[in-house]
Amino acid sequence: MVWERIWEMMRKELRQSLREPRMRATLFAPPLIQLLVFGYAVSLDVDHARIAWMDLDRSAASRELREAFTGSGRFEIVRSLENEDDTQASLDHSEVMAIVRILPGFAADLARGREVAVQVLVDGSNSNTANIVSNQASTVIRSFSQAHLEELGRQRLVGRAVDRPLRAPLPKLQADARVWFNPELKSRNYFVPGVIVNIIMLVTLTLTSMAIVREKEIGTMEQLMVTPVRPVELILGKTLPFGAIGLVQLFVITGAAMLLFHVPLRGSPWLLVFASCCFLTCSLGAGLFISTISQTQQQAMMTTFFFFQPAFMLSGFSFPIRNMPEFAQWITYVNPMRYFMEVVRGIFLKGVGLEVLWPQILALAVLGTAILTASALRFHKRLD
Repeated sequence: MVWERIWEMMRKELRQSLREPRMRATLFAPPLIQLLVFGYAVSLDVDHARIAWMDLDRSAASRELREAFTGSGRFEIVRSLENEDDTQASLDHSEVMAIVRILPGFAADLARGREVAVQVLVDGSNSNTANIVSNQASTVIRSFSQAHLEELGRQRLVGRAVDRPLRAPLPKLQADARVWFNPELKSRNYFVPGVIVNIIMLVTLTLTSMAIVREKEIGTMEQLMVTPVRPVELILGKTLPFGAIGLVQLFVITGAAMLLFHVPLRGSPWLLVFASCCFLTCSLGAGLFISTISQTQQQAMMTTFFFFQPAFMLSGFSFPIRNMPEFAQWITYVNPMRYFMEVVRGIFLKGVGLEVLWPQILALAVLGTAILTASALRFHKRLD
């Protein structure tokens, strides 16, 4: 194996890729679009929920509850409803995300220490948003109820203390929940690291899949056949440039995630680079295999699409793998994107190291070796 020939093949491949408009679009458009979309547009956060208020009690306690909702900073009361027809119309036209109904007798039951129900009608057409709004409303109501119960308890204890002094304070149990790794629960911190996996996979898979096919279409494959370039040198010359492009995009997206979107990088950058190299063997091997079974660049593009889309859906980028059907979970074990997604999020958000992520990195190395070996064996320095 002569590295001079490999170097010349790499230079030729880079010049040819950057000169062709379609390849330049593949190189720059997907990273830019995905980064902007998932960094700025795609968000599962519900910071200001638009709600309507229906007060059938009209008491000081119901007004205090309304102030608790507005003071929480998570709700914006945009309408005050008077009857059930307005309730139905508000939800039908998606004017609000939820409606809070205060039933008659709310203040009286609260003053007597009875169980009080506050009805929250949530628009469930978007299940994720409905779940978040429902939980946030329940939190405000529980806090309001707890404050009133404590005040009622203090009043009763003061009344008893007049006749008989208290010997010991009453026990109190309070839950203190803390969120690790993403305290503010920003979906941006969850999505942006996953964009690294998608971009590296999509770009390197697409570029590599068209490497051999392009030689067939423009008629230079015959020239390569009569040169002293060996098959292994041709494979390295075709794949290493795109591996270098994948690493460059890793650095660019990581820098953008930290500088533009303020996503924390708590783990080792060197471990991220090492895991990326293992993942690149998978994507480059898969692209080389697609290139050997395709006759035209259009075929290569279509095959890449049908390969990437299921891998993306089963990677855990948007949907937790544990929530998938059992047969789909078994399929994810041969999906390299699944393991690299866990590695990237573990390094960015959790700051874990090799002692935790070694099973995922080992799986990437095994899959990459198998895919790249199978693709290289299929590759022949001849026309099919």
